[in-house]
Amino acid sequence: MSSRLVVIDMQVVFADPGTEWATPGFADIVPRVTSLVAALSPAVTFTRFVAPAEPVGAWREYYARWPFALQPPDAPLFDVVDAFDPGPTIDATTFSKWGPELAAAVGTGTLVLAGVSTDCCVLSTAVAAADAGVPVQVVADACAGVDSASHAQALHVMSLYGPLIEVVDTAAVLAER
Repeated sequence: MSSRLVVIDMQVVFADPGTEWATPGFADIVPRVTSLVAALSPAVTFTRFVAPAEPVGAWREYYARWPFALQPPDAPLFDVVDAFDPGPTIDATTFSKWGPELAAAVGTGTLVLAGVSTDCCVLSTAVAAADAGVPVQVVADACAGVDSASHAQALHVMSLYGPLIEVVDTAAVLAER
C-alpha cells in the first residue's frame, strides 16, 4: 500500500516566535519533517491554514480573538517556511485539512501526518481522515503542539483511534522506505 506524507501548516505564522500563534518546538521538528519529505517524495503534499475572506458562524468569534490573522492567503504570514520547497499545497480555512482534494491525493494509501499543531490541525485532520476510512500514521516526533503537555495529550487521544490512527516516530516511517 502506498503512503502520502501530508505536512500540516509548517508556516511562518506558527514558526515566528513574534506571532501570537508561535508553536514551541516548531524549529525542533524541521529536520525530521525534512527527512520525511526527502524519503516520501514525490508523494508529499503540504497544507496551509489561511483566513477566510469573511468569517462565518463561530469563526467570527475566533477571528475577533485573533484579528492579526485576518489577512489574505498570499500574506507572508501564511507562507510555508523557507526550509521547505512545498510543491503541491492545499489551502484550507479550517483546522482539518481533510476534504476532497486531500482525499484525491491520498487515494487508497496511508495518510502520514507531520507538522503543527498536534493538538489542533494535525488532530483534526487525522480524525476526519480516519472517519473516512483512511489509515493514518501520525509521526509523533515530527509534530509539535502548543506545549509539550498538549502535544502528548493529543497523541494519546489519537492513539485511542487505533487501528485507524497509528502513532509512530520518524525512524519507523523511514524504516518502511
